[in-house]
Amino acid sequence: MKIYTKTGDKGETSLYDGNRVGKDDIRVESYGTIDELNSVLGIAKNYLEDDEAIKRLEIIQNKLFTVGAMLATRDKDKLRVTLTEEDVKELEEYVDDYMARIGEFRGFILPGNNLKSAYLHLGRTVVRRAERAIIRLSGDEFVEDVVLRYVNRLSDFLFAMASFFEGERRAIDFKE
Repeated sequence: MKIYTKTGDKGETSLYDGNRVGKDDIRVESYGTIDELNSVLGIAKNYLEDDEAIKRLEIIQNKLFTVGAMLATRDKDKLRVTLTEEDVKELEEYVDDYMARIGEFRGFILPGNNLKSAYLHLGRTVVRRAERAIIRLSGDEFVEDVVLRYVNRLSDFLFAMASFFEGERRAIDFKE
């Protein structure tokens, strides 16, 4: 089976619904950044020894394919699956769980005490970049509100999880 089609050789690609757009289109950047995030989370899983955390990341990775499909589709009638409010609530529960485990803290932390937290923090920054692209897209084209809420909660979740796996949190020293 050949995986190349040669249809993108001139800088265009097909969306999920068959529409053609330039590879530099903000829609492509949006779902491409979600794809990048999915790969970063795949790396992060390899450093976790916590079965519950790995399972949560795998659930999220599967949902990211739905996010990508929603972003890669203009004709919403062509979508087979979509995000739901329950997906957003599930992320909120994950955030609340990790924040309860961490306890109260203030200020900025220095990310990356270990590879677990470093890759989770990298995922957090990639999801923030995806969120910025999705917001730019939503200024020009319709984007389901649930996508923006899910992506926003996802950055909160990755912050909470990364902070939990940070172990001893090192605060930023703002001394001049």
